[in-house]
Amino acid sequence: MLWGSNARETHPIFFHHVLKGVRSGAKLYAIDPRRTSSVDWAEGWLGLDVGSDIALANGMAHVILRDGLENRAFIERATSGFEAYREHVLTHYPLERVAKDTGVDPATIERVARDYARADRAMICWTLGITEHHNAVDNVLSLINLALLTGHVGRWGSGLNPLRGQNNVQGGGDMGALPHKLTGFQDVEDPEIRAKFERAWGAKIPPKAGWHLTDMFHAMERGELTALYVIGENPAQSEADGAHATRLLEGLEVLVVQDIFLTRTAELADVVLPATASFAEADGTFTNSERRVQRVRRAVAPPAGARDDIAIIADLSRRLGRDLGEPTPEELWNELRALSPMHAGMTYEKLERLGGIQWPCPDDASEGSPFLHGRLWADPLVGPRAPFHVTHHEGPAEALDDQYPLRLTTGRRLSSFNTGVQSGSYKSPLRRGETLDLCQEDAARLGVSDGEVVRVSSRRGSVTVPARVTQRLRPGLVFMTFHFPNEVDTNVLTIDATDPKSGTAEFKAAAVRVDKLAPSATAAE
Repeated sequence: MLWGSNARETHPIFFHHVLKGVRSGAKLYAIDPRRTSSVDWAEGWLGLDVGSDIALANGMAHVILRDGLENRAFIERATSGFEAYREHVLTHYPLERVAKDTGVDPATIERVARDYARADRAMICWTLGITEHHNAVDNVLSLINLALLTGHVGRWGSGLNPLRGQNNVQGGGDMGALPHKLTGFQDVEDPEIRAKFERAWGAKIPPKAGWHLTDMFHAMERGELTALYVIGENPAQSEADGAHATRLLEGLEVLVVQDIFLTRTAELADVVLPATASFAEADGTFTNSERRVQRVRRAVAPPAGARDDIAIIADLSRRLGRDLGEPTPEELWNELRALSPMHAGMTYEKLERLGGIQWPCPDDASEGSPFLHGRLWADPLVGPRAPFHVTHHEGPAEALDDQYPLRLTTGRRLSSFNTGVQSGSYKSPLRRGETLDLCQEDAARLGVSDGEVVRVSSRRGSVTVPARVTQRLRPGLVFMTFHFPNEVDTNVLTIDATDPKSGTAEFKAAAVRVDKLAPSATAAE
């Protein structure tokens, strides 16, 4: 199942492998508010209402339990919390309610639930369509529940797969670029873990989790955060409620940006540190969505004035009073291996010889782990049980009303990266400018023709943008991207309602209206 993911456009190489499976007889179901291009190859499309993923997952679980299709042996051996979960979905998520909450007909829900439960191997893959909601973590937990219910986890060909949006997002988390984790996902609040790192680094580590990005913006608003160091990020154009985010960045006492482009955030900065392009101008490692660590080697020299990230950080540390010397990427990697058990067996030599290794790779004898959670099938069970979680359907944070009657959802297209920084400066035959995509019925009701420039407004601001009439959207749903913020700043419209557990903003659901422009306004545009 592709859940909240148009993998054909956002992950084309992965989707190529999906198609190989489909051509060999596998069934693909696409679950998305839009009839995306991935649907063209699917067995079926579940066009659910934006923000109803939990209701759908719980409704599928209801069918599986009602029909006795759960993997009872796996549940009893490897999980916890099943009875509370079972009672919850059977009591509160009958198909009639789920169909009303999701907009998906009961027969389709039943068919997909049965196919998933009866499959010998099955995977659920998702992207930002699941995580960019105010209840993102509960969305993910609902999908995990389905995998535990059916035993589709911890086996070759079965599992849960959060597809990453770029090639080293996974690696950033692995290295400790998370406010509550050290390298290798080790808990910063664990005193034994912290002591290990303090001995290696010769420095004290704060004992409490730090702020994630949304927390940082809240701290700016409170006046608690007055200096920001941004590396390879463009929050001035990537954060929800973009006008508000920009005002907070402008109010900082010090803003330092380290990047390979002069982004909009860099234009606001007091200091800009030109860096190298890590995929072509630097040595090191990348980690992809399947946890595969691969070597990256310098292919070309950086332009004059651009410096490697390691060299910049080492120089900055020296000026702040801590001399790190001139560490090489391999020296830093070996330090990481000494501190992170899941990377311990990954020498540079082994990474090169094997063409990459999937963590965990705990020792020299290991060649990595092709899949996770196999321990759940061990008899007796190794390690803790996997818990079920009771989750509750909640609609989007911002309700529709007479003034803002349309649901705006956002996403990406094949031709571009997020805010266009990495892709906007070169031409692509696939790329077209920003549009407001809407269905034929809504276009007719609004009196809007294809290509006509319209005004899109939310409670936070307005943009003007050409309309694009498409058959891939249902009535009441409109779609835009973030790819062209200098021409159409979509994040002026989005809402900064955030998931308190992950800090992710609800980019996927805002309430908007669409207005025709007066002839004079159209001419001015």
